Amino acid sequence: MDISRTYPAVKAFLCGSFSGTCSTLLLQPLDLVKTRLQTSQSLQSGLHSGMGRVGMVTVLQNVVKTEKLLGLWKGISPSFARTIPGVGIYFSTYYSLKNHFFQDRNPGAFEAVLLGGGARTVAGVCMLPVTVIKTRFECGMYNYGSVAGALRSVCQTEGPAALYSGLMATLLRDVPFSAVYVMFYSQTKALLPKEISLSPSAPLAIFSCGILSGISASLITQPADVVKTHVQVNPQLRTAEAIRYIYLEHGLQGFFRGAVPRVLRRTVMSALAWTVYEAMMTRMGLKS
Repeated sequence: MDISRTYPAVKAFLCGSFSGTCSTLLLQPLDLVKTRLQTSQSLQSGLHSGMGRVGMVTVLQNVVKTEKLLGLWKGISPSFARTIPGVGIYFSTYYSLKNHFFQDRNPGAFEAVLLGGGARTVAGVCMLPVTVIKTRFECGMYNYGSVAGALRSVCQTEGPAALYSGLMATLLRDVPFSAVYVMFYSQTKALLPKEISLSPSAPLAIFSCGILSGISASLITQPADVVKTHVQVNPQLRTAEAIRYIYLEHGLQGFFRGAVPRVLRRTVMSALAWTVYEAMMTRMGLKS
C-alpha cells in the first residue's frame, strides 16, 4: 500500500478526532438529558409520575440535585471512547470517498447523500459496541466502573451479541442523519459567495450552514433515536417491539421524547465538528 496516498486520510482522521473531542466535552450534558428523557429514568431517580410531563429543565435540575454538577458529564468516558475514533473514522472515510469519486468537482445533492450515508455506515458499525456502553452509562440503570469493565461485563453476562443491540435502529438513525446533513451542508455551503468563503468570517458562515443542516437532519431522524435508545437499554427488545412499546405507552409523541436536547446537541455538535474539521484541513493544506 502506498503510504503517501493514505497519509491525507490519516490527517482527516486526526482532524475529525480533534473536532469530535471538543464538541463532545462541551455538549455531553445535553446527551445525558436526552437519554434520561427517552428512558424515563428521571422518574425513577426521585421524581414522581404525578408531577405531569417531565421536561429538559426538570431533568437537569434533578441530575444536579442527586448527582451533583459533574453528574451532567456522566458517561463522558464512553462518549470520548466512541467519539474520538468514531468521528475520525467518519471524516477519514468521507474524505477518502469524496477524493476517490469526486476529484475534480463537488458532489451533487444525491451524491452528497451517498457520501454522508456511506461514511456514517462505516463509522456506526465500527463504534456500535461503545455506543451501547455509552447509552447504558447515561441512562442511570447500570453501575459500570469503566468502559473496559462494562465491555467485559456485557460479554460475560449477555454475550458479545448484546454489544450490537440496536444496530438496525442505530443505522436507521445515523445513516439518514448524516446523509441529510451532508446534503444540506454541501448545498448551502456551495451557495455561499466566494468572497465570504475566502474571508476571515468563513468559519462563522460554515458554522451557520451546519446549524441549518443539523436542525433538519435531527428532526427527521428523532424517532429512530428514541427506538435505538430503548433497544440498547433493554437488549431483550427487538426494534419492532420497541416501536410498538413506545407507541402503546406514549403515542406518536413518544417518538419525539428528548427531541429538544438532542436537536440542540446534534446541531451544535455537528456544526462545530465540521467547522473545526474544515479549519484544520485548510491549515494542513488539504481540500476538505
